Amino acid sequence: MTFMPAKPAIHGETLDTLTARLTADGHPAFRARQVLEWLYKKRVRSWAEMSNLPRPLRDWLAATFELDPTALVLSRQSEDVTDKLLLELGDRSLIETVIIRAPQLGVGQENSRKTICISTQVGCAMGCRFCASGLEGLKRNLSAGEIVHQLIQVCRQEDSRTPRARAELASFDNLVVMGMGEPLHNYDAIIRALTILNAPWGLGFGARRITLSTSGLVPRIRQLADEPLGIRLAISLHGATDEVREQIMPVNRRWPLRELIPAVREFSEKQGRMVTLEFILIEDVNDSLTQAEKLRDLAADLHAHVNLIPYNTVDGLPWKRPSVLRQEKFARVLADARVSVTLRREKGHDIAAACGQLRLKTERQREPSTTA
Repeated sequence: MTFMPAKPAIHGETLDTLTARLTADGHPAFRARQVLEWLYKKRVRSWAEMSNLPRPLRDWLAATFELDPTALVLSRQSEDVTDKLLLELGDRSLIETVIIRAPQLGVGQENSRKTICISTQVGCAMGCRFCASGLEGLKRNLSAGEIVHQLIQVCRQEDSRTPRARAELASFDNLVVMGMGEPLHNYDAIIRALTILNAPWGLGFGARRITLSTSGLVPRIRQLADEPLGIRLAISLHGATDEVREQIMPVNRRWPLRELIPAVREFSEKQGRMVTLEFILIEDVNDSLTQAEKLRDLAADLHAHVNLIPYNTVDGLPWKRPSVLRQEKFARVLADARVSVTLRREKGHDIAAACGQLRLKTERQREPSTTA
């Protein structure tokens, strides 16, 4: 399930592993920090730019590692300034990375708050009925280097347009692991990638601004609760009862709510973090006021924040979003009980920003026609 390239991506190396590889080949240990500074502070595009490294070391790096494991295929910007990047990997697989901008009052777009949504797999095995990411199943996991390099692509793009970016390690404000794939199905790679992004020798990005979303893999949630990273957790709930959740999320048959909720509580208590319950509102599926009341009770019990997301329509799937009035009535049930709730407004619909849509459309266009 993991692509084995001719050379590993250097962005998947930690300070310790890179130091070990350098010294094993006879290079001084201090060179590792120099290399990482070129990667994360200066975001170089070629080995030749690492001008304070001796030529033999640059040649060794070029022969040993892949510098750019992802290539930008296209970038689309919606009317609401949501950007979607379509990236190609070494095996020609496609993944998506999304930049969601939230302009601040009284400042220009260049100073808007930016949340980056990254992918962890090519496709997805979870089979959620409403999601484009899993329509053609799981192709493979991403390596830690491929995950990290999505952020390098974002930083490079933002560096060219945002004056503040070059003065900062990370030219974005929040990171959500909510793109293509189930992150906890690719556990080791995502933990390594987030470690690299968080480390002072990496992007130095604060763990409290990182949120990982899972469909509910209970054993991995419990494992994540013991990790020292200190990231936030979001649960893709989408149904407040087993009956409703099982209609749209097969994972609920393996780990129903009676197992999921205690694991979420354990994470919250061990990490000291408020958990978010993600709830996509789908017309005539989970948008009833009865579901709202059940969700209210779950959120209150967990002291969780609820993120309500009107469904983003996907070609070939029958689901629809509820009316705005219906959305607001649903949200009011939670708000009246003093449950922390956000009703999100649509972003990026005009550029197929829902998870996996642009990738799926592009891959289908690549397929040779079967008609005469």
